[in-house]
Amino acid sequence: MTLEEMGRRAKAAAGELNITGVTEKNRGLEAVAEALVRERTWLLRENEKDMEAGRAAGMKSGLLDRLQLTDARIESMAEGLRQIAGLEDPVGEVISMKKRPNGLLIGKKRVPLGVIGIIYESRPNVTADAFGLCFKTGNAVILKGGSDAICSNMAITKVIRDALEAEGLNPDSVQLLEDTSRETTNRMMKLNQYIDVLIPRGGAGLIQAVVNNSTIPVIETGTGNCHIYVDETADLDMAVNIIMNAKTQRVGVCNACESLVIHQAVMEKLMEKLAERLREKHVEIRGDEAVCKAVSDAVLATEEDWGKEYLDYMISAKTVSSVDEAISHINRYNTGHSEAIITESYTNAQKFLDEVDAAAVYVNASTRFTDGFEFGFGAEIGISTQKLHARGPMGLEALTTVKYIIYGNGQIRS
Repeated sequence: MTLEEMGRRAKAAAGELNITGVTEKNRGLEAVAEALVRERTWLLRENEKDMEAGRAAGMKSGLLDRLQLTDARIESMAEGLRQIAGLEDPVGEVISMKKRPNGLLIGKKRVPLGVIGIIYESRPNVTADAFGLCFKTGNAVILKGGSDAICSNMAITKVIRDALEAEGLNPDSVQLLEDTSRETTNRMMKLNQYIDVLIPRGGAGLIQAVVNNSTIPVIETGTGNCHIYVDETADLDMAVNIIMNAKTQRVGVCNACESLVIHQAVMEKLMEKLAERLREKHVEIRGDEAVCKAVSDAVLATEEDWGKEYLDYMISAKTVSSVDEAISHINRYNTGHSEAIITESYTNAQKFLDEVDAAAVYVNASTRFTDGFEFGFGAEIGISTQKLHARGPMGLEALTTVKYIIYGNGQIRS
């Protein structure tokens, strides 16, 4: 099938979804959730083909973790769809309605975006998450995954499409572009006549390539140089636990902590506690001179390290003399994703919340919570790091736009 034919089918499916009721959409979501669990043995077998290819290609452990499916992750995918089914449908919601002096009633209501294109890397769970959120909001979706996850993505898409068809719903609500070549990806980025918005999910290189080459409106997501600032008033045991969770629970995800900023008054005490815990997980510390003096096996950081999204067992560590210096450093090097402060000071916490420029800002909690599932959205289409239309984890409302609806009784303009 040509890319243009996929676009035409997606446009037609979007038209059908626009008039599909919430009961039917929820029925489709529940059916897909059941099918994913039912077919998990086959899904795991197809995923293992991608894992074998990744290992043979020398893929880093963090990226292999992103690629891998397990029984628990398949169940999580299914549970995400069930949660989406249980959420209120935003489509059709009338946001406002006002009466003008001439008697016209002018309101706004939520409607689907139409056809959404998603270009993503490595993580096969995105296939199910993206389908679920788009389907619930009445959007058709064209998916373009990476070559490293092609077997997994094809299998998941087949399960979804078969389940929809069995329920009498249009399987073209979700389509996967199986040609993973750069040429075809570039053509997809210019399919304006069919795709209404394009969402890239992946590393900085992928996102910039889409932003620079697409003629379709783009919502930027994903790149995460996430910082944790340990304030001079911080509970250091709490800080160590939060840092370990944010850095090592899953190193290959965009909400993992990549950078530490530490007040000089507590740096030595913190590193005395933290360095050994990081060694247990084989995390390399790349620090400034003060950190390297305090930690014998730390590596001297370069300028590049302060802005680096490692997606690996590495972390940068910068010493500062005040909360103001910490905020300045973070705002200079962050990617607008997720930032955290560990502090017992209400004043410093509020200052950090007010002045740090990011989609999600935490006080005394791990950055790993920046996630649609954790925020109660069921799943997410991505984490937007830009400021127009949507910011942060993108749930159902972020996949809608508005139209004006106007009621009259014969008014004409003079």
